Amino acid sequence: MRIIVIDMQSKLVSRALERVLQQEMTDCTPIISEGPDSTVEQCRLFKPYALFMEVTGYTPWMLEERLKICDAVRKSLPECKFVFSVDENAAPRLADRVTQCKKDGRIDAFIYNSTSERYLAAILDSL
Repeated sequence: MRIIVIDMQSKLVSRALERVLQQEMTDCTPIISEGPDSTVEQCRLFKPYALFMEVTGYTPWMLEERLKICDAVRKSLPECKFVFSVDENAAPRLADRVTQCKKDGRIDAFIYNSTSERYLAAILDSL
């Protein structure tokens, strides 16, 4: 069973994503992080194959903070995949920076918030 830790600003959206992943990926167990402060510890505990995090322009979901989480998780779980979600319409410059993180190899994938649920599940399933 593959585990995905989800760290998003909205618990409502996190729960909806959890249901979609359970429907679309039969071998997936989504774990919703209690918050950015506990994400690294939850990754150490559950040993996910992927960490899915939302990036915004607000603390504690800012890009730099998310990259620090990735670096900390990577130390204990080098095989973990990192996927960022960003609102390309509300924050186009931030979306460009997230895209650059993928190009630089800092993350494994990214999606725009306008992406369909099925496409997101397909991306996570293909990692």
